[in-house]
Amino acid sequence: MKNVRYSGFYKLSLEDRMKEVAEFANFTDEEQKTLVDGNALVDDIADNMIENVIGRFTLPFAVGLNFVMNDKEYLIPMVTEEASVVAALSNGSRLAYETGGFKANYSGSIMRAQIQVIGLSNPYYAKNIILENKDKIKEVCNRKDSFLVNNGGGCKDVEVHIIDTDEGKMLIAHLIVDTLDAMGANAVNTMAEAAAPVIEELTGGEVYLRILSNLSDLRLARATVTVKKESLGGEEVVDKLITAYRFAKADPYRAATHNKGIMNGISAVVLATGNDTRAIEAGAHAYAARSGQYTSLTTWEKNANGDLTGSIEIPMALGLVGGATKIHPTAKLAVKMLDIKTVDELAMIIASVGLAQNLAAIRVLATEGVQKGHMSLHARNVATQAGAKGEVLDKVVSKMIADNRVNVDYAKSILKELLQ
Repeated sequence: MKNVRYSGFYKLSLEDRMKEVAEFANFTDEEQKTLVDGNALVDDIADNMIENVIGRFTLPFAVGLNFVMNDKEYLIPMVTEEASVVAALSNGSRLAYETGGFKANYSGSIMRAQIQVIGLSNPYYAKNIILENKDKIKEVCNRKDSFLVNNGGGCKDVEVHIIDTDEGKMLIAHLIVDTLDAMGANAVNTMAEAAAPVIEELTGGEVYLRILSNLSDLRLARATVTVKKESLGGEEVVDKLITAYRFAKADPYRAATHNKGIMNGISAVVLATGNDTRAIEAGAHAYAARSGQYTSLTTWEKNANGDLTGSIEIPMALGLVGGATKIHPTAKLAVKMLDIKTVDELAMIIASVGLAQNLAAIRVLATEGVQKGHMSLHARNVATQAGAKGEVLDKVVSKMIADNRVNVDYAKSILKELLQ
């Protein structure tokens, strides 16, 4: 594969697809074997990743095509169980490819740790005491991670928030920490533990919870795209897509499904690279509700030429050091496939993936409807469940779709006739 613009990739055999990907990503023969081996995650590694291990669970590893961001071409590693996700990313990326792909930026790897202080009769006074001593608190925190500090990271600031609760006003101190290329959960939690007794001494209050926040609103990835109206079928289609977006913007019931589609692609890449899907999902959905109403993570508009323009802004707490990213054999190859060296680049890629996923989804919804594409992929799953393979599988799928009867019993009856 010379570049990521590829037509008919899905028609290739699994072996031939791997050859194409290996050429693009410079995979060795051994690395190719690792990618296709469902047992690449050996027992010893699995047993040290989580508790009570009894086995391993395999999901499909696929690649998204046609993807360009900031003038660089990427093959996108994706791990997901849901049909149509990979195809949607490739289709959305193809539309963006024609105008130079996605443009993206990243605000930096800033995480928050929260320290809950209770038992204060004078929380506003205590707030000022903490802020007056923020340098002392920062020094205590930074002594816990000299490596991070020596490389330009560490605790950079201290904020204090006073919130209303069922127990009255509560003081919450925030440590603002630059975690560099780490996701940073362990680093910020350790700093919060160190700062807790200092804050208790300063305020006279009692510290309860001290833990990071997954609403990483200081760690934002942003991406934009322009799609020519001709590529979509004209300005009328552009208007339909924008109307579909406005539905999601205004209605939380629609927004939940709209954003779930965005996360289909994002979570698939986060998982493939060994990052924390739950942290990314939690941060994204909390950010979508930051105004007080849950709404769309993307924005779609029309420029003066009548072309479609889109943007996304989303928290993106990722890491390239530590965790599964460094120990899971397939995750390491996913990172190699992307040819990235910094978490900034990874964050921008994944935000752009979310925008591409959303572009493909609302285009289908606003035109032909989602069921047509979904039904075709669902029919393949049903035919496989019925026992069909190879060329026979395609015949079973075609027959079920033509007859509008997609279920296992009918698939079995078609298969029986074909094999007689």
